[in-house]
Amino acid sequence: MRLIASLLLALPALAQALGSPDGQIQVDVSVNDQQQLVYTVQRAGQPVLLSSRLGLVLEQGDFANGLKLVATSPVKAHREQYTLAAGKKSRVDYRANEQTFTVANAAGQKMAVTLRASNDGLALRYTVDGTGRKQFKDELTSFAFAPEARAWLQPMSIAKTGYARTNPSYEEHYQADVPVGTKAPSQAGWVFPALFRAGASWVALTEAGMDGRFHASRLASDSTGGTYRIGLPEPSEVFTGGHLLADVNGPLTTPWRVLAIGPLKTVMESTLGTDLAAPAVAFDKAKLKPGHASWSWAILKDDATVFDVQKRFVDYAADMHWNYTLVDAYWDKKIGDAKMKELADYAKTKNVGILAWYNSSGAWNDTDMSPKSALLSPADRAKEFARMKAIGVKGLKVDFFGGDGASMMAYYVDLLKESAAAGLLMNFHGATLPRGWSRTYPNLMTVEAVKGFEFATFTQGDQDKVAHQAAMIPFTRNLFDPMDFTPVVFGDIPKIKRVTRNGFELAQSVLFLSGIQHYAETPDGMATVPAYVKGFLRELPRAWDEVRFLDGEPGKFVVLARRAGQQWFVAGMNADDAPREITLDLGWLGTKEGQLITDGSGEREFSEGKLSATAPKLTLARRGGFVARFR
Repeated sequence: MRLIASLLLALPALAQALGSPDGQIQVDVSVNDQQQLVYTVQRAGQPVLLSSRLGLVLEQGDFANGLKLVATSPVKAHREQYTLAAGKKSRVDYRANEQTFTVANAAGQKMAVTLRASNDGLALRYTVDGTGRKQFKDELTSFAFAPEARAWLQPMSIAKTGYARTNPSYEEHYQADVPVGTKAPSQAGWVFPALFRAGASWVALTEAGMDGRFHASRLASDSTGGTYRIGLPEPSEVFTGGHLLADVNGPLTTPWRVLAIGPLKTVMESTLGTDLAAPAVAFDKAKLKPGHASWSWAILKDDATVFDVQKRFVDYAADMHWNYTLVDAYWDKKIGDAKMKELADYAKTKNVGILAWYNSSGAWNDTDMSPKSALLSPADRAKEFARMKAIGVKGLKVDFFGGDGASMMAYYVDLLKESAAAGLLMNFHGATLPRGWSRTYPNLMTVEAVKGFEFATFTQGDQDKVAHQAAMIPFTRNLFDPMDFTPVVFGDIPKIKRVTRNGFELAQSVLFLSGIQHYAETPDGMATVPAYVKGFLRELPRAWDEVRFLDGEPGKFVVLARRAGQQWFVAGMNADDAPREITLDLGWLGTKEGQLITDGSGEREFSEGKLSATAPKLTLARRGGFVARFR
């Protein structure tokens, strides 16, 4: 017995297992032979992640090497119930099992790793307690996939490249179905969310719980052997004069590293991206109005930001029963405060709210669009927010941010906190992934962070890729967070040949999730469509209560069902160059028959009919789509 005990003491710490409430997901944590903290993940007894690293390196201590496991907390049940003003579900019931593992390094310093296992995935974060300064240096968290796994990833753009040095803005095309280990095109790495298929499981990686004290992360460029590591922002991704990486006094707690895990249906219906965000701050519910907006800039660009055109778009919004009109850049010079107030007063008589564009930037890029540099300090923001409220503006679209450094993330959070206190809605463009902020700050209606419709108006090359891009983002960018793709156009795009059919365009109104959906179509384009299409867009819900994934493959096609009250809306798009036949499982709707709008015989035509829940077979045209409404 003494010999056995001696042998056991010589071995690495035995794995500590944490399981999900349904027992399907299991994470095992241990200290390996190299005295490194590692973990593995299984689902239904099959490997999802192979042995992967955990750990942090601070200027004040190394928590990556020379570790020993010194404490393991009991498993406790964790439950949160919350609401989302603009999300895939209006009411969420998050349940997980939680456990904390504490390690000590050679100097006796301690770090805690808290894990939560839920039926749809796993989350983990680090805490280093104690007084004094803590400066982040590196993170060892990795995600090791088997060599046969596949990946769907968006490259991170190099900072200070692109239009007027405005990158990174999460505006690149995805690489679809590539082998794990594929190196990123540049040292900037890959953005979150990142999607993988590992055997029978799908995995979506992201982060959540950003409070303005930590930098935002991504996946590092080098993933040799299929092992992905947390990557860091580039040195220039900072607020002017600000710091890059987390630097705090007192306890340091990282954001949550989030892994949605399961069959594709489970991942697509998961809310982990908001489950791990902080609870909501106070906001006046009377002013919290998700909805739809008219917007001239998408097709007409800068020349349309004049009073008469914007008044016409207010009339257009009123005719479509939409809530808002967004007035874009240069309004301060082309319209001015007095006429903007006149516009807001007129819009109010039409039950339409005005949203106003702002340039966030100081010196971190070369943009000249105005209002510019008006939001950089608390005093600046207080002045501008009061000015906008006096004019009658309901919310701001803030553009051209500077990256993912800790000081820039603090700027985002300051904007959100202070606009919430002022009762203003917020929309970020040229921006980072929101990482669950729409739960914490319910006034955050939407965020761009996508190569959206505007790019398909700039070049034919981007237009030619837009169908596959649109069929990718429900699985990735729009998986957890609201997204301002600015969809739906039925008419012409100047100097561009549109490659998508009208059914494909209409489907985006349901498939894409945004607290305020800014429609690209102009009054002239909308005038060309049948009355039943206009009726559908007039009556489309402003927020959703539930989502169901029905079918799809990233980048190729997708079919989702969304519920608002007692109505279900089903929508699908086919990005391929050939027709696609689909058979949907709609038995849960009963024997209902719904209104069907899909593509007509011509590329710019519609067809109206019925879709039976008992025999739901459809043929989707190439680059076509459909919507169906079941009352």
